[in-house]
Amino acid sequence: MSKKSSPAGDPVSFEDAMAELEQLVAQMEAGELPLEASVAAYKRGSELVKYCAGQLDKVDSQVKVLEGDMLKPFTTDTAPEADE
Repeated sequence: MSKKSSPAGDPVSFEDAMAELEQLVAQMEAGELPLEASVAAYKRGSELVKYCAGQLDKVDSQVKVLEGDMLKPFTTDTAPEADE
């Protein structure tokens, strides 16, 4: 069974979702799809974006738990340059 055989279901992984999303975007940008197919692709793309965002939120939460209080804002040791 190929990855493309169940486009309406949840993706197997974040990477699969991103690959499918990239394919949909390429097809839509190239104008390869008729109107109804474009609407269906847009709907599927929206579902994929929500799935990917959810996966990223989960990973972000896991990283915060793993890092605990070690997370600090990124700063550099150099003074900011003045552009005048």
